[in-house]
Amino acid sequence: MSDQEREEMSIIALTDEQGNEVEFELLDVVPYNGQEYIAIIPVAEDDEESQMVQLYRIVPDEDGESETYMGLESEEELDAVYDEFQKRNAELFNFED
Repeated sequence: MSDQEREEMSIIALTDEQGNEVEFELLDVVPYNGQEYIAIIPVAEDDEESQMVQLYRIVPDEDGESETYMGLESEEELDAVYDEFQKRNAELFNFED
C-alpha cells in the first residue's frame, strides 16, 4: 500500500448539525474500558483551536454495518481516553501539556 493510499484511508467525512459534510483525519481508534473511541482532527483548518484532537465514542448501529459517533459525556471519560490516546501515540505526536 502506498503512502498516498494510506493517507486517503485516514480521511473520514462526518455530517455536522447543519447537515454539512466535514472531513476529518482519523488519527487512531482507541480501545478503552471495553469500548472504542475515534481520535480525529479537522482537515484543511488553519487556526490552532480547530487542530485540537476531538474524541468520540464509537456506537455500532443495530444493523452492525454502520456506526455512530457520540460525544463524551463526562470530563473523567474524556481525560481517561485522551490519556490512553497519548500513551498509544507518544512516538508519533508531540503532545503539549
